[in-house]
Amino acid sequence: MIEAALAGGVIAVVRLPDATGLRGAATALAAGGVSAVEITLTTSGALDAIAELAADGGATRCVVGAGTVLDERAAREVIARGARFVVSPTLDRDVIRYCRDQGVTCIPGAFTPTELLEAWRAGAPLLKLFPASALGPRYLREVLAPLPFLRLVPSGGVSLDNAAEWIRAGAAAVSVGGALVSASLVRQQQWTELTARARALVDAVAAARQPLAGARA
Repeated sequence: MIEAALAGGVIAVVRLPDATGLRGAATALAAGGVSAVEITLTTSGALDAIAELAADGGATRCVVGAGTVLDERAAREVIARGARFVVSPTLDRDVIRYCRDQGVTCIPGAFTPTELLEAWRAGAPLLKLFPASALGPRYLREVLAPLPFLRLVPSGGVSLDNAAEWIRAGAAAVSVGGALVSASLVRQQQWTELTARARALVDAVAAARQPLAGARA
C-alpha cells in the first residue's frame, strides 16, 4: 500500500496544534496528487484523526500514517487505529519489529550511515534521513554511493524549492511538513491553495525523476 501511495514521491507531514480540519486537508492534498499523509502524534487529537481518516480513506483517497512514533506502545496504538505506515524520528528496533509483524511499513529516522544501515538490517524498507536540513542532498548522494540498496526519504527542511534536488541525489521520496501543510492554511480552510502547493511539489518530483528513469533504462 505504501508503495502505491509513494508513486507521487511525496509524504505530507501534518504537524498542527490540533486535528481540526484534517479531513479537508487530506482531501485537498489528494487532489494535488499527494496520497500519503503522515499525522504526527504531537498533534492534539492525532489518534482520533488517524482512525477517522483511515476509516474514510476511500473518500479522501489518502493512505494515512502516523509520525513521531517513539516506542512500541505508540506503534500499537496507531496501528490499532488504522495507520498504514509508521514514521519515527529515531531508530527503535522494537517499533520496526512490531510494524513488520503487523504488515505495516515502518520508516525509522536515522542520521549517520551506521544508523541507516542498522535500520535497514532491522527490516525497515524505507528510511527517514533526519534532520535532512543539517546535511543536504550531497550527503544523501555520498551515502548511497557505497549503500545503493538503501531507500532514503529526507525529512526536515524539504520544500518545493529543494525537493527536486533531493530526488536527483537519489531520494526515493521526500517528506514535507510546514512548507506544504501550514497551520494557517488549515485553520483558514484554504484548500485550493493547499491543492496547488501539493500539485507543484508532485510535479517537481516527477520532473526530477524523469532523467533518472531514462538513465536506468
